[in-house]
Amino acid sequence: MPIPATQIAGLANGINGSRQVKPNNLKKLFTKAFRATAVKSIFKSKAKRKPPAEIVRRVRFLLEAVHSLDDNVDPSHFDKMEELDSLLHEVKAMLYGSNECEPAVDACAQLTQEFFRENTFRLIIICLPKLNLEARKDVTRIVANLQRQPVNSRLIASDYLEANSDLMDHLVCGYDDPGLALHYGTMLRECIRHQVVARYVLNSEHMKKFFDHMQIPEFDVAADATATFKELMTRHKSTVAEFLSENYDWFFVEFNAKLLESANYITRRQAIKLLGDILLDRSNSAVMTRYVSSKDNLRILMNLLREASKNIQLDAFHVFKLFVANRNKPTDIVNIIVANRSKLLRFFASFRIDKEHCLFAEDEQFEADKAQVVKEIAELEAKGPLFSGELHKFPGTPTASGELYKLPTTPLSRQVT
Repeated sequence: MPIPATQIAGLANGINGSRQVKPNNLKKLFTKAFRATAVKSIFKSKAKRKPPAEIVRRVRFLLEAVHSLDDNVDPSHFDKMEELDSLLHEVKAMLYGSNECEPAVDACAQLTQEFFRENTFRLIIICLPKLNLEARKDVTRIVANLQRQPVNSRLIASDYLEANSDLMDHLVCGYDDPGLALHYGTMLRECIRHQVVARYVLNSEHMKKFFDHMQIPEFDVAADATATFKELMTRHKSTVAEFLSENYDWFFVEFNAKLLESANYITRRQAIKLLGDILLDRSNSAVMTRYVSSKDNLRILMNLLREASKNIQLDAFHVFKLFVANRNKPTDIVNIIVANRSKLLRFFASFRIDKEHCLFAEDEQFEADKAQVVKEIAELEAKGPLFSGELHKFPGTPTASGELYKLPTTPLSRQVT
């Protein structure tokens, strides 16, 4: 039975002595009590959040409405856009959690199932150009997170993308639009975490487009495309080895001409570092043997050793040493090295790495590798008559400066057999 207001006032008077509590003061007491954290938490706990599946269904409904808008209609005029923005932000919060709480496993599983059940995942990618910047950011993080969400111990995103591989075409083509490239690039890198997706992209015509995407004038877009290309070429070892074996000729023609011999310093630097990562991976031993048996490839590497940048010189050295370490060097490789022996030995005599920018172990390994390379070059004997030409021209001691890129080296003792 409610306590009459007069009795409450009397209690208040008893607490405060003879001081009278006016109705307005009484109202303030109740307001202050309601705002207390303990009381607020009681009322908050009663407010139920919509079930994850219901939230995704509403997102799908709104995305379908956005998708149906004509291209010449400004999406910001869509009267439900604010609600869609809010729901996307809520989905992202459920997947990533917050400072106060970790994401709920069951809720994440329900969200993931619903996204892939009725093509909401497809809609969220297709509709990206019609969303505002903040919504695009949320979508990018949602798509990325869904790739890692297990449902009954399975990554159902992999199965969905295998059946909907055309979405990868859409993501790769996103690099053609500078305003969307970074969003699509981030999503693409998360999708190729799945080996089946990476295999599809590697074997598609899109691979040839990457050599152009990496040279886009917009630096951030080119850098993003390079990051995606590197992910494709290094994440799934067996798939990459198979791809390189089947596509060796066109791939390295493009790689050499457009990347290693690019007029852009950043492109050359990133390319020679990536080439080292590829060739020094054990999974690519057959590709490495083939690469270091080519005089054209040797010419490119010797030219990179001439670079003024020690960053490029050092990474080029880690590839050049593979040509020297090859136990079964073709005749033309041997003769090119012998013809340039004196210049190479002078170069390596003054070739140092900046000890201020490397670990002691890296310096020791570099010196050991360099000593072995010098020994191998000094002991090489020509096979047949030597010939002269531009291919053999190598400088004495390039003058190079700059901070060294810290690249862990691989012992030269791992010779090609």
